[in-house]
Amino acid sequence: MVLTVTCSYSVATVNRGDVQEMIVAAIGCNLAWGLIDAVFYLMARYGEKGRGILALEALRKTDIPDEAKRIIADTLHPLLASVLTLAEFEQIHQRLNNIPEPPKRPHLSKEDLLGAVSVFLLVFLSTFPVLIPLLLVGRAGLALRISNGIAILMLFLTGYALGRYSGRSQWLTGLVMVLVGCVLVGACIALGG
Repeated sequence: MVLTVTCSYSVATVNRGDVQEMIVAAIGCNLAWGLIDAVFYLMARYGEKGRGILALEALRKTDIPDEAKRIIADTLHPLLASVLTLAEFEQIHQRLNNIPEPPKRPHLSKEDLLGAVSVFLLVFLSTFPVLIPLLLVGRAGLALRISNGIAILMLFLTGYALGRYSGRSQWLTGLVMVLVGCVLVGACIALGG
């Protein structure tokens, strides 16, 4: 997001006033996206909880083993569901029938709200490494290029971590993340963003 803002300025014509505008725009952009991502997080949690309630209600209404298996399998990761036996599905069905009645509607918990705050802070605070050169370096063009370099490095490090997490090549995933990020930034700038 910040890279989109900073790349939309031309190094040849940028001045200190433009840098101040850029900082305000980058902070505003990240405040907005932090809020949007936090709200989407809460909507996803609400939907997940509602889906769980509906699945439990459907499960309690059936005595047909194949239908119970389908309901349970639909709520599990496909790999996990693929290794369970029919007897294990039936055991899960029996245990779920014995838990207390769930609420009729989903409710967001304190943990969900804290998760949303965490999402907001993660999105918002990820701006600051990119803004540091704009705040500290006196020459606007140099500050802009250092800022862009930090953003690209952050893209690479995020891709590297994703590669490690997903069991893929960290270096390749990092480079792909940089490439995809640059293409997306270019598209955003071309579309006026």
